[in-house]
Amino acid sequence: VCVCVCVFRGVWVRLQTLSSTLVEKMQSRDLLLGLQLPELDDLGQFLRSLPTSALLGLGALTAVLAYWISTRPRPITPPCDLRLQSQEVQMEDGARRSMMGDSSTLLSYYHEDAKTMYEVFQRGLHITGDGPFLGSRLPNQPYTWLSYREVLSRAELLGSGLLSQGCQPSPDQFIGVFAQNRPEWIISELACYTYSMVVVPLYDTLGPDAIRYIINRAEISTVICDKAEKAAVLLENVQRGETPGLKTIVLMDVFDAPLLEEAQKSGVLVRSLRDVEALGRENYRKPVPPGPDDLSIVCFTSGTTGESTQSFSSELSHTHTHTHTHTHAHTHTLQHKLQLCSVVICHGGRIGFFQGDIRLLSDDMKALRPTIFPVVPRLLNRMYDKIFSQANTSLKRWLLNFAAKRKGLEVKRGVIRCDSVWVYVTLAQFIHYKTFCFISST
Repeated sequence: VCVCVCVFRGVWVRLQTLSSTLVEKMQSRDLLLGLQLPELDDLGQFLRSLPTSALLGLGALTAVLAYWISTRPRPITPPCDLRLQSQEVQMEDGARRSMMGDSSTLLSYYHEDAKTMYEVFQRGLHITGDGPFLGSRLPNQPYTWLSYREVLSRAELLGSGLLSQGCQPSPDQFIGVFAQNRPEWIISELACYTYSMVVVPLYDTLGPDAIRYIINRAEISTVICDKAEKAAVLLENVQRGETPGLKTIVLMDVFDAPLLEEAQKSGVLVRSLRDVEALGRENYRKPVPPGPDDLSIVCFTSGTTGESTQSFSSELSHTHTHTHTHTHAHTHTLQHKLQLCSVVICHGGRIGFFQGDIRLLSDDMKALRPTIFPVVPRLLNRMYDKIFSQANTSLKRWLLNFAAKRKGLEVKRGVIRCDSVWVYVTLAQFIHYKTFCFISST
């Protein structure tokens, strides 16, 4: 009985399958007839009846369609949900962590040999083989570059010179850097890292009251600044008794005798950066690298309560990961981009500085041709306005708006490219062909 039941069930399943197949064929035939579409036999006869020119045209169209399907740009899959790129860390007072990565363990470093900023620089030096590192330019001149070894040598000499003037190779030694973006800023920073000293950035936008507060709060005895005008302001603070702990000012630019006279009256030692490097050459000290948990930098930002608030960063917090062929344009204040700089340095990249005049930034970018361009929204808006102001006819404005909308739709779909028909050559030249990544704070 069981055998008969099994056989009957098998036959029944086969009959069901056969009937469903016949129904599908009948439905598809009815569908073709309903839509008045030819069957395969009729389609073959139709194609054979076409003239040769029509067949060639149809074949060319098919080839073009197949080529477009095979070569059309594919959307880039983001490493995480772009609508949820970070999450709040519990018990950390509002701190957030990245959603990228599979592990729930917080990542302290990417490379075993790069746990401090000193090691990050050494890794970049090893990767690039003493390639170009810091670039600057004079008006109407090409960029000139300091190599990784040149920067390392100057940093060791500057650090040795600071130690010869009484600074200590310790995380308790705070060095102020009061300068605009330039290679000497990075050299001064690396000098501090080489001898375990802590960098404290100072900048004009904080205001004079905040600068005095920071110097006193961090007990800064040595400030490295770029211009004599800034040194004069620091000396006035000392003369008024507002920053009594400031004892040494190191100047990057040349200065005149009157500044030295004011310094002598104030009891402050003023020396040029080159003189301190020469002093370090005469009294060279071996590097005293910091540990991963040592303090590396203290950044003060404008506080909401009237006083600047400080942010402490250890050596390990900077070492998160770019190839040595990349060039990074530097226009932000340096303390705002230390982690980005560490990524560039860790992989042997180059950092190019603008001339200091925002009106000449476009010329600097054309000369530098950066691959990575960090930029604030205000500057992007200025570039946008300049581009659209050059569309002086209704047709140009329509084409520009149409191309911008089409390009925006591509980006929304995740298609990122610079070779589409919507990328105009003149605009690509304006924002520099090599730039593949803009990084904005908001």
